[in-house]
Amino acid sequence: MRNHLKVFKALSDKNRLRIMKMLEVRPMCVCEITAVLNLAPSTVSKHLSLLHEAELIEDRKEGRWVNYSLPSKSQIHLVSEMLRLLRRSLKDDPEVLADMEKAKNVNRVELCR
Repeated sequence: MRNHLKVFKALSDKNRLRIMKMLEVRPMCVCEITAVLNLAPSTVSKHLSLLHEAELIEDRKEGRWVNYSLPSKSQIHLVSEMLRLLRRSLKDDPEVLADMEKAKNVNRVELCR
């Protein structure tokens, strides 16, 4: 039950759902997510930490950046099911659509100098 609680807690926040939808577009670093959501980097890092702890996202270091992405496959059945549900959800939400569009164009090189 502990894993279930982590997953549901991680998905119970609007900004974490927005992050999940942005990561459908492409892997992103903290500074890119911060720019799209217009939140403090520490707030974004906390959100990412909760999503990572629930195994809803993965991180991978590339040079000076840590890229966050959706897992290609999860060993946890609940996570796989939730990812599948999220991919089909919020397709008509204006805020999520705007975030996803911004995610396509945000540039880490310009942001993270």
